[in-house]
Formats: sequence, C-alpha cells, structure tokens
Amino acid sequence: MNTTPSLSRSGTPRATGREWLGLGVLALPTLLLSLDMSVLYLALPHLAADLRPTGAQTLWIMDVYGFMIAGFLITMGTLGDRIGRRRLLMIGATAFGLASVAAAFSTSAEMLIATRTLMGVAGATLMPSTLALISNMFRDPAQRAVAISVWTSCFMGGTAIGPVVGGVLLQWFWWGSVFLLGVPVMLLLLVCAPLLLPEYRDPAAGRLDLFSVALSLAAILLVVYGLKTAAEGGSGATALGTVLFGTAMGAWFVRRQLRLPDPLLDLRLFRVRSFSAALATMMAGAVAMGGTFLLLSQYLQLVAGNSPLVAGLWLVPPALAMIISTMCGPPLAQRIGRANVIGGGMFVSALGFVLLVFVPAEGGTGMVVLGLLLTSVGLGPGAALIADIVVGSAPREKAGSAASMSETSGEFGIAIGVALLGSLAAAVYRTRVEVPEGATGRAGEEAAQQTLVGAAGTAGELPPQQAAALLESAREAFTAGLNVTAGFGIVAMVVFGAVALRMLRGAGEAVPKASEGPDEAAGGFGEPGGSAAAGESPAQADEPDRADEFVRPAESVQVTGLDADPTGRTR
Repeated sequence: MNTTPSLSRSGTPRATGREWLGLGVLALPTLLLSLDMSVLYLALPHLAADLRPTGAQTLWIMDVYGFMIAGFLITMGTLGDRIGRRRLLMIGATAFGLASVAAAFSTSAEMLIATRTLMGVAGATLMPSTLALISNMFRDPAQRAVAISVWTSCFMGGTAIGPVVGGVLLQWFWWGSVFLLGVPVMLLLLVCAPLLLPEYRDPAAGRLDLFSVALSLAAILLVVYGLKTAAEGGSGATALGTVLFGTAMGAWFVRRQLRLPDPLLDLRLFRVRSFSAALATMMAGAVAMGGTFLLLSQYLQLVAGNSPLVAGLWLVPPALAMIISTMCGPPLAQRIGRANVIGGGMFVSALGFVLLVFVPAEGGTGMVVLGLLLTSVGLGPGAALIADIVVGSAPREKAGSAASMSETSGEFGIAIGVALLGSLAAAVYRTRVEVPEGATGRAGEEAAQQTLVGAAGTAGELPPQQAAALLESAREAFTAGLNVTAGFGIVAMVVFGAVALRMLRGAGEAVPKASEGPDEAAGGFGEPGGSAAAGESPAQADEPDRADEFVRPAESVQVTGLDADPTGRTR
C-alpha cells in the first residue's frame, strides 16, 4: 500500500491508500444513520399497531431523532475540533449502539421516543466527525470531491438497502429488530477506526461554551415545536408564542457568538456567499424529501397494500438512481459547472413532484416510484457538490464547525419536513376522512380520524361494508395529503433551483490558503492567481468568495494517531 503522499498538479498532497481505506471506515456510520431512518419508515405501521401511539406521538417517534441531531450537530462539530474528531466519532458510535438496543426493546411509545432522543444525540457526534475527517484526509480538491461523493453515496446507499433489509426483518421478526442493525456496524467501526483514521484536533480552540449549547438547542426545538403545533391545528397563541420565544433564543445565540473570543459557531463563515447559498439549498431539498419520503413509504404499504418487503423493493430503484447520479456529480460539474448541475437537478426534481401531485388512491404505485425516481436523480448530483462547497469554504481547523453546519442544514431540513409536511398531510387527512356515523365507539372514531393506521385498526372492528367504506375514505384522504405536500415540493425545487443557478456560480472549492507551506498556496480558496475550482470553468471562478480572515498558523491544527510529515499528511 502506498503511504507516501505525492503532490497533485495544483501542488496539494494527494491521498494515499491509507486515506482511501479510512474513507471506507467513515462510510460505516454514514450508512447506518440513513439506513436507520429508512427502515423506521417501513416499521412505523408495525410499531404503531403494537405500541398504539397517538398521532402526535407517532410524529415525535419519527422526528425527535432528527430534531436532536439538528440541535446538537453544531455543538458536536465544535467539540470534535476541541477533543479530537476520531475520539468523538468512537464515543458517539458506542452511545449509538447502546441506545439502539434500548430502542429495539421499547415497551411503550414514551420509551421509544426517549430512546430515539438518545440515538439522536449520539448520532449528532457521527456526521460532522466523518465529514470533517474527510476534509482533513483529502487535501487535493479533485480527490476531496470524489471522496465526498462516495460519502454521500453511502448515505444514499443506506436509504437503498434499508427498505430491503428492513422488509426482510419485518417479514420474519418484530419491529424492534430494525434498530439492532446498528450494533454490528458500530462494533466494526470501533475496531477499524484506531487502525485507519488519524486524529485531528485544534489545540488552539478555546473552551466549550455550555450556555451557547443551551441557547442553540432551545432555539431549534422551540421553533420546531411551535411550527408543529400550528401545523397540527393546535392553539394559535401557543404556536406563535413558542416560535417567537425560540426566535428570541436564536437571536440571543447569534449575539453571543459575535461577542465570544471562541464562539460555538463561527458566524464569519456565513460571509462567504457560496457557503450561505449552499446551506439554504441543501435545507430546501431536505425539507421536501424528508416529508415526502415518509408519506410515500406509508402509501406503498397502507394505500397500495404492499407488504413491508415488497414496499422496500419498490423503493430500491429510486435510491439506486440517486446513488448513481450522486457519483456522476463531479464529472458533470467539470463539464457544465457546479451551479448548473445543482440548479438544473432541482428543476428535474420538480418534475418528479409534479407526478406526485397527481398520484391517485388506486393504482398509483408506478407513478409514485417514477416520481420518486425523478426527484432522486435530480437531487443526487447536487448533494455531494453542495457538501463539498460548504466544507471547501472553510479552513481545515474549522472543518468540524463547517461540517456540523452542513449536516445541521440537512438533518434540520429532514426533521422540519417530517414535522411540517407530515403535519400538513395529517391536517388534510382529518378534513377529508369520513367515519361511518355510529359505527364504532368514541375512541375508535377518534383514532380513525387521526391517522390512516388508526382507520385500519378501527376498520377491523366494523362489519365488512362499513369497514370497506372507512378504508376507502381514509386512503383517499391520505393520498390527498400526499398530493398537497408534493405541491410544496414543486415550489421549493423551482425557487431554490433558481437560487443555486444564481448564487453558486463561481463557488470556490479548495480550502483557504494556509501558512504551513507552498502546497496550500496553489489553487488556494479565494487566492489571486489560484486555479479555478474543480468543476468550474475559469469564467465561473472570476469572482471567488474569500475566507482569508479564517487563516490560522499551521501549528494550530494538530495531527495525532499516525505519523505525520511537515505538510500535515499522514505517512
């Protein structure tokens, strides 16, 4: 195995065989986190039948995991910069495995929500650590683009194999078995990480400001809770008050970060135009896909009547298409530019959402799969390119913070999508479903009016004619909710596709200039005379964003765990 770094044409050290093997290790937690989400979509009808959660509890089971990840990602990304990214990765892997076991054997909806909360906190340690390590291990812009594409494809791969693996497990075992998938993955990570991953930390970083941690978490959770309350038809005053209070906490957080010498979140990163635009675009795609994918998984089972395994198989082609399109992102960007790939892809996704707007309650499986395939193909190439823009906009010592903001945008978007679009679909369902009068008791009637799962349970207690009428009405009401949320997806894709075309044109890719030696000067981000970013034409690189204010001395980035040469590369 070649362990001696060579230099690329731009003068930056190229990754060796050790780094590429390390990338395989970093793919493990990435694969697991997406797999865990996709199998839970299929397990939802089964755990709902066993634990009997209310409509609100069902949404919390689905989205509290994403909320905790979004709430703690910034904290964990900064913490990794301080204590070491490999160390934090291994701590998180251990905690995630233990929480997964607890979730698998939950005996109530409340217990499952609590264990999903712990899984979210542990999961928040994994994503920024993996992405930050990639930015440290792959210094050459072209290699980093490929590495991030592989990393993103693994995230998509979890979505692809999750339905199949989950469908097999649900066919033969109880719903809790889907959570046990994380245990062997985390054990393998704990064995391989010390052997293949170097340790990176920023010894010049200050202490972790716990008050900032509390403010960021409060701001995110309060705003999301208020939006959920409004979408579910709760008290308008309560919803508005919660959102305003959360917004105030967010403003306090921002003000505190601007004053701290060592902020939890370095807001100067947002001065880079491409950084801000990329985060907004990523979040828009995540919102649309997060809510829609949840509804489509339920549609294939509860409306189309497929078993978990068959429903999982139907979801494989779109997921595989997303993986392939993701890997095609860098070569496409080299030909037509990253802004065109990202923006044009979102317009393709909009076509997929158009199909979903017209999905019928009967015989709509083919249209669902085709619509999801188009949205996946459209968003796939941009997913890796956007992550690369975000990480490439920050210096290496800020990689953990930048990676955490990238993941916060995506995970928070998914959580918001599940909460808001799921709540919107539920509201449409409640206005459309018709329960036969006097056909069942009050509890059964309320369950049927809340969710499609509740309607299916109530129908089992009714005479055949009334049961058929209830199920037909419930399926049509659920499909109407799906159609409405797909309309939101069209708007989001068109608007932010235009934003990407305008704001991401000329986005730089290489990391900012560092002082450790001449390797970084060539092609440095924002440097006059630097080479055009990979995937952009020279004309598109005429107006690069600058991040010179983030530059710190080379000795501020500490590399341990493996031998290092003077350039900071591992031998």
